[in-house]
Amino acid sequence: MANSTLANPAPLGLMGFGMTTILLNLHNSGLFAMDVAILATGIFYGGIAQVLAGLLEYKKNNTFGLTAFTSYGMFWLSFVAILLLPQMGLTKATDPHFLGAWLALWGIFTLFMFVGTLKGARMLQFVFASLTLLFALLAVAHLADLPALVPYAGWVGIVCGASACYLAMGEVLNETFDRTILPIGAKPV
Repeated sequence: MANSTLANPAPLGLMGFGMTTILLNLHNSGLFAMDVAILATGIFYGGIAQVLAGLLEYKKNNTFGLTAFTSYGMFWLSFVAILLLPQMGLTKATDPHFLGAWLALWGIFTLFMFVGTLKGARMLQFVFASLTLLFALLAVAHLADLPALVPYAGWVGIVCGASACYLAMGEVLNETFDRTILPIGAKPV
């Protein structure tokens, strides 16, 4: 008899998101220059691994997980393309204000996804709330020509990425040991 249960793909997607978000925001905070490590992680772990996690969430009939992981995986792939396509001579660099509009759209999407977390673990709510704040800060920084906001956004992004990594490891360890090793906040009743 075949195993009728499927593994939880969420930790893969959360780690892909979390680690990539931390790397980019180490740059945004001013601690490191933009580096190939950010771009490569954005393509492979933040991008491709999250898309795969989203497709696996489809198999588990989880619309939220499918939408979140696939969308944010595509966010990372498109973000890397926004950075690299101009350097490859394929297009001009994006206008900073238009980049702000792009970030604002992602912030609006994330705010709606946050509402979807209200039936989930508290840590998941924190990930999406902090991501909404991150997108808002970055959008305002670009739309209002306030580059001084970017380092603050960077610190919010580091916290957001770390919270996603924590949630991923909480799900892995709690399932592995069949008890709470890392508390992630009970789902509301």
